[in-house]
Amino acid sequence: MSVPTDTRPFSAALRASTLEVHDRANYSPYMRALLGGELTQEGYTRLAIQYYFVYGAIEAASDAMAGHPVGGEFVFDALRRLPHLERDLAHLVGPGWRSTISPLASTQAYVSRIREAASWAGGYVAHHYTRYLGDIAGGQVIRRTLEKNYDVAEAGALFYHFDGIGSAPRFRDAYRAKLDTAPWDDDERARVIDEALAAFECNVAVFDELALRLDEVRVG
Repeated sequence: MSVPTDTRPFSAALRASTLEVHDRANYSPYMRALLGGELTQEGYTRLAIQYYFVYGAIEAASDAMAGHPVGGEFVFDALRRLPHLERDLAHLVGPGWRSTISPLASTQAYVSRIREAASWAGGYVAHHYTRYLGDIAGGQVIRRTLEKNYDVAEAGALFYHFDGIGSAPRFRDAYRAKLDTAPWDDDERARVIDEALAAFECNVAVFDELALRLDEVRVG
């Protein structure tokens, strides 16, 4: 008996398949504390530092994919976060920030996974989707929290500013349309979903490692 092919748009199948781990990341102890305004500014800075290494890997992969017929469709200069993170860390850590930061073990594993997966377009897109669409949507909740509870608005929170993409809803719709029309068969779509799940698990692992030292950065 044959298994019916999933007739949903691929973007819908991808979102549904990653919903559980996405929610697990959002409700992790670290994110609950951050969004609840329970941390010092240093508590947020520790996350921004880890993102510097993660986005360094993703954006190096974007450079490598720029001319690829499939992966290149997901390379957008307006999405690049590394220049914003550099300015944020100069503000949050200080002018000598490059010599004082280091990746957590979970971040090193995440970076390795990105580099390995980005050798094929589907793997690159899985990690790209996992990070950037979340930053454009749910990341704006973090941006508002930083402004309200952490006295971080412009410098320090530029990572969450996407002024170059125009309308965020229209951009997300166009991105999903690219996912839906990418020339992947069912097997490759399944591989993309598996890699997106792995990307989310890497993200959860970073949050979990940050949570191990939450007591050092709690207010009061």
